[in-house]
Amino acid sequence: MTEIRAVIIEADGGSRGNPGPAAYGAVLKNADTGEVIAEDGTTIGEATNNVAEYSGLIAGLRMAEEFAPGADIEVRMDSKLVVEQMSGNWKVKHPSMRPLAVEASRLAPFGTTYVWVPRERNKHADRLANEALDGKRHGVTVGGELPSEPVAADAAASVDRVDQAAPAAPAGLRGWSHPGGKPTTLILVRHGVTAHTVEKRFSGGLASSNPGLSDEGRAQVRSTAEWLAPIADDVAAIVASPVQRAWESGEILAERFGLPAEAEPGFAEMEFGVWDGLTFAEVAERHGADLDAWLGSLDAPPGGHGESFRVVEKRVLEGLQRVIDRYAGRTVVVASHVTPIKTLVAHALEAPLQAVYRMELAPASVTVITWFTGGSDLTEPMASLRLFNGRPTDDVFQASLR
Repeated sequence: MTEIRAVIIEADGGSRGNPGPAAYGAVLKNADTGEVIAEDGTTIGEATNNVAEYSGLIAGLRMAEEFAPGADIEVRMDSKLVVEQMSGNWKVKHPSMRPLAVEASRLAPFGTTYVWVPRERNKHADRLANEALDGKRHGVTVGGELPSEPVAADAAASVDRVDQAAPAAPAGLRGWSHPGGKPTTLILVRHGVTAHTVEKRFSGGLASSNPGLSDEGRAQVRSTAEWLAPIADDVAAIVASPVQRAWESGEILAERFGLPAEAEPGFAEMEFGVWDGLTFAEVAERHGADLDAWLGSLDAPPGGHGESFRVVEKRVLEGLQRVIDRYAGRTVVVASHVTPIKTLVAHALEAPLQAVYRMELAPASVTVITWFTGGSDLTEPMASLRLFNGRPTDDVFQASLR
């Protein structure tokens, strides 16, 4: 089979009632010939137009992943909302769409572009969605009808582009994938609040006083679990730090996803030694010299015998490797803590470890990182930060922002 260099995804979705019975349509085409590679028209139950449109995008990206791995992707949709949000021009504000946008971002290779087209130029995908709603089709079929006017490779020039569409990536960075399968995605969830969180006290790992979640903290994690529920079918495992507050968070997520929680000690919080349970002001008063040393060096252990940032980094990356080895090419939800999550973000961005000082994470927030392994010219694993500090609703987390 000839390798496919580039593909076009045409996607649409609709709801009869908004919300009401909904379905999506997606078409995958060879960008050079206009040939239909695969198409999908599927119902999704009761949903809004926007959810159906995002579902069509996700379906198209999954077909590209299956039938044209490594190909450059251009997505064409008549939904200005989806195109602008996926291009990074508009924020994804509605809670029901955020997990779908995260999943679409996870599936889209680096360099994917999004183009708005008028509705009349998106009739194929619209027809598939309506055929699904009428009970005439369900699921993916390989091949399909050629359009009445074949799409040339440069046909994008004739449609209205978004002013700030994502630029094409350098050729060497397109189509990152695991050579044995799909990229590996970690959905990192910080634990909910505890009494120490509210009082801004140092709270360390397994050797610490180890407070559990408060009622507010449990409510925060349940809200996050519901927010992530639309992508539950794509989650292979729930992994959690064994520290009590993160483990409890992992159990709440596991119950919602219908999966067991698995412990990974590599994702435990930093050990703060004698600082544990103290506020920053109390540490400054009682252990001023040690605090100055810790703030001035990534190698200095807190309190003289806790874990330095360098020690935590080594432990966290060992845990990361174990999870990627166990769940290569799959999606894993991880319940963890501030320091491990910030360490993973710095590592993914190839930023110096000092970057952890410049990040803020709210309780029960979501950070998404996808790890890729390149082809023959990209032998080292690479990563893409898909989401940082995402939260279901502002009101649920107001207390944590004070």
